[in-house]
Amino acid sequence: MWTIGIDLGGTNLRVGVLDEAGQLVKEMSCPTNAEKGPDYVIRQMIRLIEEAKKGFDIQAIGIGSPGPLNPFEGVILEPPNLPGWRNIPLAQKIREATKLKVVLDNDANAAALAEATVGAGKKAESVFYITVSTGIGGGYVLNKKLVQGAQGNCAEIGNMIVDPNAEGAPGLNKGALEALASGTAIGKEGSRLLGIKGGAAEVFQLAEEGNETAKQIIDRAVHYLAIGIANIVHTVNPNHHFRRRGA
Repeated sequence: MWTIGIDLGGTNLRVGVLDEAGQLVKEMSCPTNAEKGPDYVIRQMIRLIEEAKKGFDIQAIGIGSPGPLNPFEGVILEPPNLPGWRNIPLAQKIREATKLKVVLDNDANAAALAEATVGAGKKAESVFYITVSTGIGGGYVLNKKLVQGAQGNCAEIGNMIVDPNAEGAPGLNKGALEALASGTAIGKEGSRLLGIKGGAAEVFQLAEEGNETAKQIIDRAVHYLAIGIANIVHTVNPNHHFRRRGA
């Protein structure tokens, strides 16, 4: 059975075709351009799906999206790094456009389940997965089953408070991990302290070149990320935790 997997990121939109063993056989992507709103992004998603499925008998589509969202209803609620996405019934819209079965879940949850079942955590009972990209997310798998919580938003660690005296960000708690250690946060600090416009990538490049301010920005983010990871370890006591840096 051929399936399509979609990674809806704050920066990039990726679509891939997978075989029955879960192996990626075809992949394509484009910038998300999230600032253009959900209607534009959904049109781009449908376009990539139509291109990807040529030559394959696709049976279902799985979408990983930034949270918070309701995986039981297939609705994206109001992610901080997808402006204008509020109560968007994404699964329904893609289902109507493609006439295929569609499942929506938090992107970190989807990655966590994959890592725990066919990846590096397949021999572990308890796996916690962390993604650090435009935002920060998490997913927890216990005995090969995803722990989702009552509303499907378990492990939304981006909103974990790691410094109550620090700044916040739209849609996040004051001092939230995502507001202090995500790619967006690093880019924001780079703009404020260095006057750059290239985001986190430029901060890392400057740090590699020896810029002390850039190094301090990254050290600050790593400090808060370490606090978040320590909180997770002491809360769920996983066999393994995995971190992914993306875009």
